[in-house]
Amino acid sequence: MATIPVLKVLIVGNGAVGKTSLVRRYCEGSFTESRITTIGVDFQTKLVDLPSGQVKLSIWDLAGQERFAVMRPGFYKGGRAVAMIFDVTDPQTLNDLPQWRQELQGVIPTAPVIVVANKIDLEHTVDPQAAHAFADSMQAPYHETSAATGEGVSAFFESLARLAAGEKAP
Repeated sequence: MATIPVLKVLIVGNGAVGKTSLVRRYCEGSFTESRITTIGVDFQTKLVDLPSGQVKLSIWDLAGQERFAVMRPGFYKGGRAVAMIFDVTDPQTLNDLPQWRQELQGVIPTAPVIVVANKIDLEHTVDPQAAHAFADSMQAPYHETSAATGEGVSAFFESLARLAAGEKAP
């Protein structure tokens, strides 16, 4: 019996952008309106079928609040790919992504990144062109998602899994 490779992926971004909701939507198929702050890190796993074979994603959902910044670099080690999440209803969450990228590069400088716009079911206040430009500046794939409706969630995680496996993201 072949061993299924385990690929560690990181979900980062400011607090309240919907990181935990995206992970739960993908792994459990559910969405809860209530918001409970992630303390440190939360983990989920999910088997994913890729063109190269099946992999197990070890999804690390990292706390986004500033008070957890000191512990995050330790959690980054071994990350194979990173999703940087922002909230389309809060422009500051996009403006803060370069700081997230800098923090990540100090630990995993070559890990591929995906930029993810979340909460697309709500009224946008973030300029989509600015979001695309940021992703393009890093040659990163760009995805739009809604944890509430499920829109774009599977496609985003499939892209993340492909990057973690060393495949080209669709």
